[in-house]
Amino acid sequence: MTAPEDWVSARRGVHAAGWRAQLAPVTVPLAEADGLTLATALAPRSDLPAFPTSSVDGWALRGRGPWRVTGRVLAGNVPAPLSGDGVAVEIATGAMVPEGTEAILRVEHSTRSGDLVDGTPKAEREWRMPGEEARAGEPLLPAGTPVTPAVIGLAASCGHDTLPVRPAPRAAMLVFGDELLTSGPPADGRIRDALGPAVPAYLRRLGVACEPPPAPIKDTLDAHVNALRAALESGVDLVCTTGGTMHGPVDHLHPALAELGASYVVNTVAVRPGFPMLIAAVPHGGRTRFVAGLPGNPQSAVVALVSLVVPLLAGLAGRPEPALPQVTLGEPVPGRGDYTHLALVRIDPVDGLARPVSHVGSAMLRGLAGAQGFAVIPPGATGRAGDTVELVEVP
Repeated sequence: MTAPEDWVSARRGVHAAGWRAQLAPVTVPLAEADGLTLATALAPRSDLPAFPTSSVDGWALRGRGPWRVTGRVLAGNVPAPLSGDGVAVEIATGAMVPEGTEAILRVEHSTRSGDLVDGTPKAEREWRMPGEEARAGEPLLPAGTPVTPAVIGLAASCGHDTLPVRPAPRAAMLVFGDELLTSGPPADGRIRDALGPAVPAYLRRLGVACEPPPAPIKDTLDAHVNALRAALESGVDLVCTTGGTMHGPVDHLHPALAELGASYVVNTVAVRPGFPMLIAAVPHGGRTRFVAGLPGNPQSAVVALVSLVVPLLAGLAGRPEPALPQVTLGEPVPGRGDYTHLALVRIDPVDGLARPVSHVGSAMLRGLAGAQGFAVIPPGATGRAGDTVELVEVP
């Protein structure tokens, strides 16, 4: 076994590996872009706004009042210029401001008598000038920005019908272990598989397409190799496995990876729980694909998922390494010596403080089900009440 790698360094390394292998851009309609990642900077195709537009409902004026009303301008029309002093046209919010307009009088500040309107316009301009929000070609959002509904709306306002994006990564899930049941309660020395249903759900929340796993893979080297090869040949970008990351008598993941020509990006991490985690790169189909070896203990597997798989996926999608939010501890959290301690915490909805939860053994899921994430206690440190620490959120 190799010496465990520092947790921070391991996250940085897997993100860099994903970045080098990031997925080729595709162009999709706006309606299909939500949750994907901008492959190029977003820039408007014209000035925003493209023409002067009224900010209010009111009257476009020229000269001194009272003004004679000569027409109406609605949004979506091109108005005639205002010619001559002392004239006004009714104007709607968002309508193009007529050439020659010197002021706009809000409707609530005006009085009208017959075809005359009077009032005092505000001193400041009541319309938006071309390019006030952005100039044509001006970069508004960089490549690597996650596409949200707001980004889609901005792209539409910029005149785009499609967006160049990095597609969602695709993953496969393999569960190793003769001892696993896929239905019913534990019995006769066999336990229920908790990760086969859970990990694909976590991956989907991370924007990854992942189908439920096949039946648990038998504890033989041939079965492991065949299952990994079949998953890679299905065209996925990532294969997540559970179990087999140590070197016990039925732990076949490491020799299976060797047979597939894989190289380790990370092989064990100095973190508790979950240190026997790994990311391996596998050349297949003309490009690099990845295998994420998650420990078989359920909570440890989730630690591996948020520690290594999340930054790897960010790199594949062309996104920056995920920044970690900070929380304030409401109670002490012990350290784990030379290892980073990822301690399950719940964020109190009243005071906003992070407090450790119970039932947090590596094989337990009860504590995880009631937690928001893992408080990060660095090597050689302990967490004291009132300390500000990073939080690794659970998807």
